[in-house]
Amino acid sequence: MNQDLSVASRHRSPMGQGADGYAATGGNESVPVIRQYLQIAYRRRIVIAAVTMAFILLGVVVTLLMTPKYSAVALIEIARESDRVTNFQGVEREAGVADQEFYQTQYGLLRSQSLAESVASELKLVNDPKFFEMFRAQDDRIPALQLVDGRYAAAGRAERQRLAGEILLDHLGVEPVRLSRLVRVSFTSPDPKFSATVTNVWAENFIRTNLERKVQATSYGREVLQRQLAQLKQRLDESQRQLVGYAASERLINLPAQGNGGVERSIVADDLAALNVALADATSDRIQAEARSQQAGRSGASSQALSNTAINGLRQRRAELAAEYERLMTQFEPGYPSARAIKSQLEELDQSISREERRVLASLTTDYRQAQTREDELRAKVEALKASYLDVQRRSIQYNIYKQEVDSNRALYDGLLNRFKEIGVAGGVGVNNISFVDRADIPKKPSSPRVMLNLLAALVLGLGFGVAAALLLEQIDESILDPEEIERHFGLAVLGSVPKVKQGDTLDELSDRKSAFFDAYLTIFTNLGFTTEHGVPRSLSVTSSRPGEGKSTSALSLATALSRAGRRTILVDGDMRSPSVHALVNAKNDRGLSNYLAGSENVDGLIDWANGFEIATMSAGPPPPNAAELLAGKRMSSLVEALLEKFDHVVIDSPPVMGLADAPLIGSHVEAVVYVIESQGSRLSLVKTAIGRMRLANAHIVGGILTKFKPRRSNYGYGYGYGQDESAEA
Repeated sequence: MNQDLSVASRHRSPMGQGADGYAATGGNESVPVIRQYLQIAYRRRIVIAAVTMAFILLGVVVTLLMTPKYSAVALIEIARESDRVTNFQGVEREAGVADQEFYQTQYGLLRSQSLAESVASELKLVNDPKFFEMFRAQDDRIPALQLVDGRYAAAGRAERQRLAGEILLDHLGVEPVRLSRLVRVSFTSPDPKFSATVTNVWAENFIRTNLERKVQATSYGREVLQRQLAQLKQRLDESQRQLVGYAASERLINLPAQGNGGVERSIVADDLAALNVALADATSDRIQAEARSQQAGRSGASSQALSNTAINGLRQRRAELAAEYERLMTQFEPGYPSARAIKSQLEELDQSISREERRVLASLTTDYRQAQTREDELRAKVEALKASYLDVQRRSIQYNIYKQEVDSNRALYDGLLNRFKEIGVAGGVGVNNISFVDRADIPKKPSSPRVMLNLLAALVLGLGFGVAAALLLEQIDESILDPEEIERHFGLAVLGSVPKVKQGDTLDELSDRKSAFFDAYLTIFTNLGFTTEHGVPRSLSVTSSRPGEGKSTSALSLATALSRAGRRTILVDGDMRSPSVHALVNAKNDRGLSNYLAGSENVDGLIDWANGFEIATMSAGPPPPNAAELLAGKRMSSLVEALLEKFDHVVIDSPPVMGLADAPLIGSHVEAVVYVIESQGSRLSLVKTAIGRMRLANAHIVGGILTKFKPRRSNYGYGYGYGQDESAEA
């Protein structure tokens, strides 16, 4: 087998591609889809180039016919909001994702119909016929644009203003500068000065209308706030009168709040708090007095007694006399006068100390009772104030409700008052958040047509339409380009492909054993050896779908290849309606197949020898009136058997299949049929129909041959090595 038997599928069936991006073929191989598209582009390169060049020429013509237009550009800044002059906690707010809604609104306002009509009125374009003629909008069929003595009628002014605004909008450009607050406003027209004028006036009107909207909104806001302030002031006064009246009727007296965040305090609450503090102090004093009293009662020597100056002086004097008495006792008896005197003084001192201690104890008891009495009195007052406080709290519930209403009304009133003051200040200042950055200058060069861009667009469109045309032609083209399609579309084995040669050079190519033409049929002969168990079929017919596909040449070439391989071969011209074998081998056609089928028994007399081809031939003979009837009889089978007794192989040049019954009849009498298909000449549907007819006649088609094959127009660019005539492929 040669390389012709392993070819890829054409892109004509891209729907059969697998998940890996490859198109399945009839065999085990697959072709990448990208390569298929490249193959289509190569095959249809002339179509693609022609369409592309046509578009480029069209682009050049259109560019030359276009009127030059000039675009003037102005740059403005749109801040998120105007500078805040009434709040010093930050001058501008940072832009975020939510601000996109604001900017989109501004872009929409820039392209509003009202703004366009305002610009048209300011520039006096509504009644200017030159303006409408400049943009080719002058149409006498429109009543508003009908000229009377060179002027427009006043009745159509509103309609003309609308049309002028639409024209301006159609030629206006609004382009935000990415990641900034800047916006490019442009206008395009055939007049550069007019473009600059419209652009600047457009931006000025946009800035002015934006400020007017702010002033109108501020004025309206002030009026609304004034009405709301009057209503809130009335509500605040009524709530305050209600609060004071209730407090007077219920005799509720509250002390004013201390500080900004404090609340009012009632007198009862303050008294109760003070008495609670005094009661706590009295309780502490009573506990301390009770402790001192109990301590003095138990030991008789309280801390007060120990700290008493008189008692301490008496005890010191007694200590001194006791020391003196002890000294005397060391020398004298107790009855000694001095000792008795000192003893008497000691007793008096003890009595004095006892009297002082009792006095101190009585004082402590008195203090304890006074502290207890004071505590009881304060506790009684606290209990009384508690009841009074609870009563005040009960009566203060409604008071607090009135008080909250007063506070709410006052807060609303203060807030609206501050807002009213801010709006008044802002309205007086008149700050605008839109401003000019660069005004539009008169353009020096036209913005359109752009020659290179138009040519590039024409090139891209041309390539696109060219590729589309190539794909369309590929889809509707039913011709067969590659040998592999024979197997994929018809289920036939590919015996080989024969290159196309120049007209009249077929016999010369067949005689040259080094030619690609001869090598192709040698390959076909080799492949025929694998079609049966005994090698090349002994009897075979060569047919095609229609005339002119190369079946006669193929039959002659196969017979020649068999003869050169040492096989005795005879070529029979089975096309009795349009014989051609005798012309190929320079023989006569006065006798032949038709004679035998008509009843002649002299087979040897019908056989000629083809000089230069080393084969025997049998011409078609005189054309019979009923060729199909002759082929339908048993004479054809007997002829094949008779010839096989004399020759190793019988090759029959069969008529075309379509339109005739001859080819199926001949195919039913031979061992095998070789089907010839012309490359880029036979239609798929025609070949399928013809092969179906042959199979219905039980003809055994062993394979197909692709003739007149042009390798350079195929998928892979088949080549046949040296000796191939490249000019024949043109």
